[in-house]
Parts: sequence; C-alpha cells; structure tokens
Amino acid sequence: MDSGHVTTPFGRRSMTFASLSRQRQISEAKPETARNKWKLFRAVCEAREALNVSDRSLSVLDALLSFYPSDELTSKNDLIVFPSNAQLSIRARGMTAATLRRHLAALVDAGLILRKDSANGKRFARRSRAGEINEAFGFNLAPLLSRAKEIEDIAAKIAADRELFHATRERISLCRRDITKLIQLAIDGCVEGEWSQLHDRFRAFLASLPRQPSLDELQFLLSRLIELRTTIVKLLHEHDKMQNMCARESQNERHIQDSQTQSFYESEAEQNTPPAETSNPPAAARPAKEKHRAVKQALEEPIQSLKPAVALDTVLRACSEIHPYGPGGSIRSWRDLLAATAVLRSMLQISPSAFHQACLVMGPENAGAAIACIFEKGGQINSAGAYLRDLTRRATQRQFTIKPMVSALLRSKAGPS
Repeated sequence: MDSGHVTTPFGRRSMTFASLSRQRQISEAKPETARNKWKLFRAVCEAREALNVSDRSLSVLDALLSFYPSDELTSKNDLIVFPSNAQLSIRARGMTAATLRRHLAALVDAGLILRKDSANGKRFARRSRAGEINEAFGFNLAPLLSRAKEIEDIAAKIAADRELFHATRERISLCRRDITKLIQLAIDGCVEGEWSQLHDRFRAFLASLPRQPSLDELQFLLSRLIELRTTIVKLLHEHDKMQNMCARESQNERHIQDSQTQSFYESEAEQNTPPAETSNPPAAARPAKEKHRAVKQALEEPIQSLKPAVALDTVLRACSEIHPYGPGGSIRSWRDLLAATAVLRSMLQISPSAFHQACLVMGPENAGAAIACIFEKGGQINSAGAYLRDLTRRATQRQFTIKPMVSALLRSKAGPS
C-alpha cells in the first residue's frame, strides 16, 4: 500500500485513528514476513482473552482464512479475501447475517482484519485478461500478519503461565502429602512436639486458598507450605539424632559391662569350670538402627530445593541467543525466560511431557535455564528432547544441577584466557 494512500470505510461507518494507525502499520511491515495461517490462527486462539476476541469471532476468522488460497500468509502477496455473506455464513457454521456482521466488526476492532471497501460497498476483485487479480475489495488479512510476532509472544506467555500454574499445583499436592505423612509419622512415633498446632496451621494455609486461585496466590501458598515442611523435617531430624545418640550410649554400656566380667581370675578358672555362653549383641539394636536409617532417608527426600540454582542475569550472560525470543524481544524476569522457552521447545522438538517432568524434578526456572543452555549449544546436541530427559534423570538421582552447565558456557565465551 502506498504510504500516502488510505482506505476509508463505506456508508455510515466513520474513519477512526485506530484504522489509520493499522493501515500505517501494514505499510511499514517487512516484506519478508511470512507465517503459516493455521499456526498463526492457533496462536490467536491461545491469546483470545488478551486480544479481547470471542470464540464466535474466531469462527468467523477461521472462515475468512479458509478463503485465502495459500497456507502461507506473506506480505508479498495480496492478503485480501472477498467472500459473499452467503458463502461466509456457510463456512462459519451457518451463522446468521446479523451475527456475522457483529463478529466481523469485532475482528476489525480487535485489529486482526481491516476492511477495504469498494465504491458501492460490494466485495469483488478485478481481474486481468490472463485471470490475475489486479485489485480486490473485501477483508484485508494484513493486520493479522503484521501483528504475528506480538500474537505469538502473547500466546507463548499464556502457555508458559499455564504450565507454571499446573506445575505449581502439583508441587502443592506433593507438599501437602509430605506434610500429612510426616506429621502422622511423628504422632505414631510418639515424637515430642506441638504437632496438633502444626496440623492446625497446615489446615489454615489450605483454607486461605480461594476456589479459583491465581498463579501468584498458588506460589505464595507453596512458599508457606515449603517453610512448614522444612520446620517439620527439622524437628524429626533432631528426634532421629537423639534416638541414635541414645542407641550408641546403650551399646557402650553393654560393652563396658561385658569387658568387666572377663576378669583375670575367670580366665585362670577356665580349666576347672566350663566356659560360660557369651551372649550376642541384642538383635533389637540392629532393627532399630535400620528403622532410624530408613526414616532418615525418607525425611531427606521431600526437602530437595527447587529454587533457581543460578541468578537470572548469569543465565542471560551465558545464553545470549535466547534474548530475541522473550516477550517484546527482551527478558527481564524468570517468567519472561519461561515464555521464551515455550517458543524454543517447539523449535527444538522437546515434548511437553519432557518439559513437564523436568519442571517437577528441577523446578520451572531451572528447567527453563536448561533449555536455554541446550539452545545455546546449538549443533552440539543431536536430540534436545532426549538430552533434557537425561538431565532430568540425572537430577532425580542428584547427579546434576544447572550451575555447572551455565558456568561451562560462561567459560567457553570467555575464551582461552
């Protein structure tokens, strides 16, 4: 479109500054911009609430895209479709004409399409003698293509927030199970402590959560539950240490008593009297030690730290290639990093299940940093999904943390010096 030319609406519809701004945005779009129309439509569906578009309006947009002959939207081609109301209604699942007009206006207001009206308001195309379209009047899909990067960033952020939301809920469920069973262990083992007060505090935390919580409310509850679980584990560890000390003292007393009975005079009288049967160490001591060892091992499992092992700025210095994939082309927080990794996962062909398992084992932030490191290594890794699953397996066995991986990238950037 010429920079000095604009299209005004037909009939009673008035010209708006928003329409003028969108037409200028289309004229300034890069000619090499191209997107698959159905992938872009799925991104619009993901970002539907942020774009203020209803599901019925999306049905109309789906119908409009079906009239575009190619699967690839590119600014090099004419992006105007000109279906009649009858044909558009058929592809919009039989939508009535009045409803169709209302949702077309909603798509225009949302900045996803633009009207290009003819002199009489009809939709048609002028063709040359060879059958090529010289000029068309109808609905212009160029605003959808010009906002593709913005829409994809919004969709990636929503997907990352949703995955973080589900991962946080699962971590809360695991923490609830740990606290319940640890308190039951303390009560069954007659461990001294204010366990009823701790249980009441635990129930109060859960009761404070609303029926439909937000992500911030879930993360706040998770931090309080982790703090409570750490307190319970600390009390049980202290009890376990006291039990081990008591067991060692009782064993030492038995050894002292046995050494006192073996006197010099008894050794001299062994020739005249039959040797007394020596008693083996009590068998109850061995199961007690094994029980304490098993309890200690069970208590150490739930307190694995899932907080970021490396500072965000350190990850960004080591993984500079991830910056353009953040919302708005930059990364300022861990949430921006997770939004960028949501885009990179499809590029690296990492399955959602592999990333979900990594979030549960390492934590969402550490899993996102691992994907950033994998992307930074580029061609050194043949299969990013298999590599991430191997890191998750090693992290489960406590043989891997993200900090050495980030440090290695920083050293490689620093050079031989």
